Amino acid sequence: MSSTTGTTAEKADATHATTTTRETTTTDATNTTEAVQAPSLTESAESAPSPEAGTSTAPAPGASSPPNARRVPSLTAPARRTALRTVRRLPYLLLKGVTKSAAVVALLLLWEIAPRAGLVDRTFLPPFSEVADAWWGLAADGQLADNARASLARSFSGFGIAVAVAVPLGLLIGWYRPVADLLGPLLEVFRNTAALALLPVFVLLLGIGETSKISIVVYACTWPILLNTISAVRHVDPTLLKLAKSMDLSAPRLFQRVILPASVPVMFTGIRLAGAVSILVLVAAEMIGAKAGLGYLINASQYNFAIPQMYAGIITISVIGVVFNQFLVTVERRLSSWRVPAGG
Repeated sequence: MSSTTGTTAEKADATHATTTTRETTTTDATNTTEAVQAPSLTESAESAPSPEAGTSTAPAPGASSPPNARRVPSLTAPARRTALRTVRRLPYLLLKGVTKSAAVVALLLLWEIAPRAGLVDRTFLPPFSEVADAWWGLAADGQLADNARASLARSFSGFGIAVAVAVPLGLLIGWYRPVADLLGPLLEVFRNTAALALLPVFVLLLGIGETSKISIVVYACTWPILLNTISAVRHVDPTLLKLAKSMDLSAPRLFQRVILPASVPVMFTGIRLAGAVSILVLVAAEMIGAKAGLGYLINASQYNFAIPQMYAGIITISVIGVVFNQFLVTVERRLSSWRVPAGG
């Protein structure tokens, strides 16, 4: 009996020792895991940038970004190259702008200094600053806008009608020889007659209203456009015509693909001349008989001896002419973009 009791006690002691060993092993493993994880968390906390540093960490490859996170747009390579090219060209562009505006600035300085120095009578040529004040006064009370609007409506109407009539007629005369032989003598008679010489005729036949003013603009603008269009069609490069004919193009296709594109530069030379003529002739027509317009403003200012206002009207006409010409140059470049620049 004593042996049985001893055996039972030994089994109990062994079971207790095994349980204690297991608990010790589990506790050591847990402590080891925590010890391993703690440095990782510590390293993550140390490697993470502080909010005050102003930097952001990129998410892990497998991690999902927060739904409300704002993404900072980055410049692509072409945009970066374009920005760099613009920065490099900035000194050249500034130098080019200064060169182009130097003559105008010099003229304005001379205009300002000459009357104040007594080189000219400031009664008839006031300083530019006084003219600028007068221009601002006309613009503030609306007189300048009303008169400019009336002149632009007449000028652009006549110019548009002249382009719509003269371009197709010039292409027809330049392309078909029988039409040129028929209308040639008549065109020679009228193109040598000045538009302002026929202004009294237009006034007698059409009255002093808007019709006569628009008609005189149409007549004056037709001839530069017509003559340059005829010359453009007749002087197309013969090499282009030979190449087109060797491809067995029909006459309409030849005209559309070769004649018309090659005629654009010379044609637009006439159109730009007509744009300047439309403003000049209209101003002269408005000085004779009109109740509104820049020509009327200049003439009325002269009669009232408001010399600064008169020069303000002249400057406005010049600015409108420059802007209109630049617009036509831009259109010409768009329509003749196929041309190779002279520099290669």
